[in-house]
Amino acid sequence: MTALQARTLNALALLGCCAVLIEAFWYQFFLGELPCPLCLLQRAAFAAAGIGFALNLRFGPRPSHYGIAILGAVAGACVAARQVALHIVPGTGGFGSTLFGLHFYTLALIAFAALIVGVSVLLLGDGVFRADPRAQSGGAGRFGTACLLLFLCVVLANAVSTAAECGTGLCPDDPTRYEALDSWLGHAGPR
Repeated sequence: MTALQARTLNALALLGCCAVLIEAFWYQFFLGELPCPLCLLQRAAFAAAGIGFALNLRFGPRPSHYGIAILGAVAGACVAARQVALHIVPGTGGFGSTLFGLHFYTLALIAFAALIVGVSVLLLGDGVFRADPRAQSGGAGRFGTACLLLFLCVVLANAVSTAAECGTGLCPDDPTRYEALDSWLGHAGPR
């Protein structure tokens, strides 16, 4: 695998992480489905996995960067598996909307497993790690830079959204409103 191929695959993987987070945002803001604490942890895990791909784009492919992506995906898979286990008991029903007939936490578990397998395959292309270091860190290219900027915006938006939803306390188990915004508006409004 060449450095250019590795960079392109890393950019596509980062774009995939962004797509998952953007889809979750769409359901949050347009369908009014606020994420539960386990959902927020899964979003954080997609962001953590994306950091590994972002580092590869910015500094060139390194096994340690792929390790970050794998660790993020493993953490996310554990959280998603926990949420699947909570709703697998007969009579408990699912939580939230479905996409392709599966709940988001089930899709997240599948996505994390696919991410782990995909990164493992990328690690098999070890020829890119022996390449000229100057070629590895030659920059992300236009597509990679666009993916990096999108990723930064999506992660920042998730952080702001989580702070607005949870406020300064613990995130509610079944969120129905933005705690921080309600408390701020309640104190800032007329008395």
